Amino acid sequence: MKFNRLLISEFRPKLLTTLKTYNRKLFVSDLISGLIVGVVALPLSIAFAIASGVSPERGIITAIIGGFLISALGGSKVQIGGPTGAFIVIIYGIVEQFGVNGLTIATIMAGVMLFLMGLFKLGSVIKFMPYPIVVGFTSGIAVVIFSSQIQDIFGLQLSEAVPSNMIEKMIMFAHYLHTINPYSILIAVFTILCIILFPKLNKKIPSTLIALIVATVAVMLFDIPVETIGSRFGEIPNNIPAPVIPFIDYSTFRMLLVPAFTIAMLGAIESLLSAMVADGAIGGNHRSNTELMGQGIANIITPIFGGIPSTGAIARTMTNIRSGGKTPVAGIIHAIVLLGILLFFGSQAKLIPLSCLAGILAVVAYNMSEWRSFKKLLKNSKLEVGVLLTTFFLTVLVDLTIAILFGIILAFILFMKRIIETTNIDVLKLEVDNELAGAENQTLTVPEHVHVFEMRGPFFFGVANIFDEIDREVSSKPKVLVVRFRRVPFIDSTAINNFKSFVEKKKRDGITIVLSHVVPSVYSELEKNGLVELIGKENFCPEIESALKRADEIAGK
Repeated sequence: MKFNRLLISEFRPKLLTTLKTYNRKLFVSDLISGLIVGVVALPLSIAFAIASGVSPERGIITAIIGGFLISALGGSKVQIGGPTGAFIVIIYGIVEQFGVNGLTIATIMAGVMLFLMGLFKLGSVIKFMPYPIVVGFTSGIAVVIFSSQIQDIFGLQLSEAVPSNMIEKMIMFAHYLHTINPYSILIAVFTILCIILFPKLNKKIPSTLIALIVATVAVMLFDIPVETIGSRFGEIPNNIPAPVIPFIDYSTFRMLLVPAFTIAMLGAIESLLSAMVADGAIGGNHRSNTELMGQGIANIITPIFGGIPSTGAIARTMTNIRSGGKTPVAGIIHAIVLLGILLFFGSQAKLIPLSCLAGILAVVAYNMSEWRSFKKLLKNSKLEVGVLLTTFFLTVLVDLTIAILFGIILAFILFMKRIIETTNIDVLKLEVDNELAGAENQTLTVPEHVHVFEMRGPFFFGVANIFDEIDREVSSKPKVLVVRFRRVPFIDSTAINNFKSFVEKKKRDGITIVLSHVVPSVYSELEKNGLVELIGKENFCPEIESALKRADEIAGK
């Protein structure tokens, strides 16, 4: 019963926890913050959608539905969800290859994967993705985002679709340099400067909103000849469309499995990193598995209404914290504010100049780039630098899907390397000193014809052949080998199989194996695989003293 309560508590959304002590003061703080974050999210949602190759209203719908569900069902008190810059690259590629319907199906599949990740408690694993890989991803994505805004920053008049490949994209832009629109450059530069400088005058009013309003009004009043949302996409619907559940057959499922997995992994990494940053700012503690389950539900439901992938957004989450947001109610209010804007002012969004949105995304890309962290990591070990650069260049030059899959493989290799480095065997030939004996003022003498080994670290497939070191170290043929297992936390099937072969070999050579201080979990695995019977229960000793006595008895026979 107690276990069930703990399990339910572990998966309980933070909203339910915070509502127990909710009061008017908290609501006022959440209300103010929700209004501010909702206004901040508007231009970003539109910009992210356009940069992803979909219509602008899809970004707003994602911020409304995805933002609401992530706040209501997630595991963080202050996380703000919605479309983010990190998804631009992968969404653009999926839409280009499979169309919007393919994106919808891939997002739903990713939502199911995210939910299962949380259900099977993988949240604590995913958030410890090696730092060089995370920086490589984010820096690479930042470069791709900025490159995708060159068209609108310079107002290039393209007569063909922009390719997703970086090199092909740059070649195309170079061919159209003669179509540069100086007014677009002027608006983009104004937007960037406004976002950077306005907070020095007033930190409460979102600088992106000021840049958006001023640029839009200027274009309207002076009839500035630049491309707007309306001129490229037409009217923006001022409603949320009816839900449409797409048909998914096996061939479609198989075709979109890798893109869906990429969305899920990217969403998991970004949302948990955002939640961790938020915890550091508020001194809180998010529930990573609940957060993944909330993200999963959001990404299952949002695309049914025409949305795109959503996840925790670091910039909006930090805006929420700085604006006084205390609970998930602030995120829910932010979604309601965006809904009100869509319903009553959505049609006005068509007047926004695309060069202004490009300027906003240029700043987003710069903030994502983490160039300082990138520069510092270049001073690390050759292996970590190699991982950083490989992830970065795969993201920029090849494909984010390949970069994420390769990044996971690199993370596994790094993990294996670190674990292997911590696992070793120490040879104790003449004496077992005080620390090893575990007793004060005590030195245990190793009997004649007995060799003692201390194994340290996990005993798994990566170090399954570690007992070969014993054969290399043993110059004379002993009668007994004592192996201390007290610092072996677990053992896997590969290691068990190799250890069994080692024991059988020594038994044929007339050498007895005595094990000391085997932890219960390891003993259970050895017993299930017949090693306890092979070695003999009498040769399993609780500590080194009894193991040496047992070895002395065997050697003296």
